[in-house]
Amino acid sequence: MTKQAPNHARVIPLRPAPAPPATAPATREPLWRDLVGDVLRRERLAQERTLKDVADAARISMPYLSEVERGRKEASSEVLAAAAQALGLGLGDLLSRAHGELVRVTGARAGTSRRMSGSAHNGLCLAA
Repeated sequence: MTKQAPNHARVIPLRPAPAPPATAPATREPLWRDLVGDVLRRERLAQERTLKDVADAARISMPYLSEVERGRKEASSEVLAAAAQALGLGLGDLLSRAHGELVRVTGARAGTSRRMSGSAHNGLCLAA
């Protein structure tokens, strides 16, 4: 004859597990390729030019320019310079406008982090 062992003890918590703290959704820094693409698209549309027209003038493929404008591709400096030139802009103009867009999008956070870091420059700094 075999006897079955009694049921194992059950552990009942005295307090329910604490709910995870509610945190504000983290705001994501915009990607550089999104900012540059937005600037290119806005300038092209302001000039009332087609994607094909600008791509032909820049000597890059129309699908590639479309992907750059949509922030799907990280374009080289040569491609960005060609697209900017096709729109009558210099590369510096394009980058300056993208920087302005970055400052606008990030708003006060950019000013706070700049003050905290001790950096007093108002220009654009890129490093390779």
